[in-house]
Amino acid sequence: MARIDATPKDAFAARLALAATRAAVFRAGWPRAAQGFVAEPEPRSIGDGRRGRRMQAGPWDAPGREAHGFGWLDDLAAAGGAAARARAQEWTRDWLRRFGRGRGPGWAPDLTGRRLIRWINHAAVLLDGQGPAERAAFIRALSVQTRFLSRKWRTAAPGRARIEALTGLISAGLALDGMVGVAGLAAAALGHECVATIDAGGGIASRNPEELLEIFTHLTWAAQALAQAGESATPDHRAAIQRIAPTLRALRHADGSLARFHGGGRGAEGRLDQALAASGVRAAAGEEPAMGYLRLSGGRTTLLVDAADPPQPRAGASAHASTLAFELTSGRRALVVGCGSGAPFGPDWQRAGRATASHSTLSMEGYSSSRLEPGLDGRLADRAHVNVGHPAEAPEGHVVRLSHDGWVATHGLTHARLFVLSRDGRHLGGHDELCAHTPEDRARLARAIVRAPGRRIRFSVHFHLHPEVEVTMDADDDAVSLHLRSGEVWQFRQSGAGAVALERSVYLEAGQPEPRASRQIVLTGHVAEFDARVDWTLAKSDDTPVGVRDIAENGAA
Repeated sequence: MARIDATPKDAFAARLALAATRAAVFRAGWPRAAQGFVAEPEPRSIGDGRRGRRMQAGPWDAPGREAHGFGWLDDLAAAGGAAARARAQEWTRDWLRRFGRGRGPGWAPDLTGRRLIRWINHAAVLLDGQGPAERAAFIRALSVQTRFLSRKWRTAAPGRARIEALTGLISAGLALDGMVGVAGLAAAALGHECVATIDAGGGIASRNPEELLEIFTHLTWAAQALAQAGESATPDHRAAIQRIAPTLRALRHADGSLARFHGGGRGAEGRLDQALAASGVRAAAGEEPAMGYLRLSGGRTTLLVDAADPPQPRAGASAHASTLAFELTSGRRALVVGCGSGAPFGPDWQRAGRATASHSTLSMEGYSSSRLEPGLDGRLADRAHVNVGHPAEAPEGHVVRLSHDGWVATHGLTHARLFVLSRDGRHLGGHDELCAHTPEDRARLARAIVRAPGRRIRFSVHFHLHPEVEVTMDADDDAVSLHLRSGEVWQFRQSGAGAVALERSVYLEAGQPEPRASRQIVLTGHVAEFDARVDWTLAKSDDTPVGVRDIAENGAA
């Protein structure tokens, strides 16, 4: 993406915004600060102790916007011990010295709310061993940020950012002496935001499962904080939690991770199960697609399919061209995945991760099923429209048929996809077809063939594999063997493709220092006459005799 230098007008607007933030922080410091906590705060956020232990070796240098939200404090608290505690206190003091008067990007309402939540959650760690002066400075800093946020939360973007800001305001208002009125106003506003953000099916407009989990987590935290203080969440707040819980259960793989679609990752370890347990909602996933994702399960196997149109442009700035892509998990082991969001690794990786070829589905050479809109906002144009057949039962198992028209405008071709998952989960059959159905479509296809290199319309079907899957091609290229760390072995076979190959792929995951190398199975072919068809199967040939290795955490098997 080309770099665009800031104009003098942009630079002046940025300086004006910074001055306004500093003035607002200054005004927030005038009233008398809270004297302390109403009650000992109860930690709710969880972190990664391994990442926290790694952090202890280096300095805190505010590397980016997210650092100002203090999510890293969860990891240091999870690591525990004197060294982690000293680091947490040192870095918090450093933030106050450098940014506590309104400087830096950390005063955005969502980041301020996130920081308040972490400071309150981990107050015991941050205040352990501190003297009266340090404790008073910490409480005063909490008071200033709470008053600042009480005036600025409305400037947060609607949806996740505003919900995070309001949750921070509720947490601080209930925890700090003399600020309960702030919490009451924020609780009422949070109810209104739930109505505007969460649809009747418990989904959100971006169709990002991890974003939905973050919203759900904040709603459960806010409800718990209110209940602990003897207050009640609003009916709209409680109803949103009730709607979201079964949707998240439908988007949960057997290993506890989320489906990784439309910019979302698998979710922090344990976050999904913790949030579902904290909600108290026992409703199971429904049979209809949840937030546009279709779920089939059999035995130990879970299949999740992107079975709806990509998000509308306004909500789709990070949407992917992943229509009809699927993920497959066996027990606690991911088998077939998508590359994921490249956003943590820069704009080039982000753009590559959004392409259809980065997902486990069929891709046309040179064309994604939905195209990126020209310009800098990253929205999808020419969005594919999906038709979903109602899942049915057949002697061979659970059956679903889907199609989309993402290439009708460019090639006259409709992509149809069939999945058949056996009831015991040991066999997944698939069928991919490209077809020009109408005379108009066939005329468009004929024109596309004339323009195509070599006068051939080429396509490929991608099966991206999790990095922990070991893969080998049989000597006669007739089958591909997939070995999971649990001891399971799956066999992949196909018919109809011109060629099958093992190629390099990547697994893009937030929190990792760089993309992880992985492999993909790629079937290639071309459209003959007016259609093309490929059939494929994934079948478990060797099972895990004892599930001990399969339930070991974090790939320790």
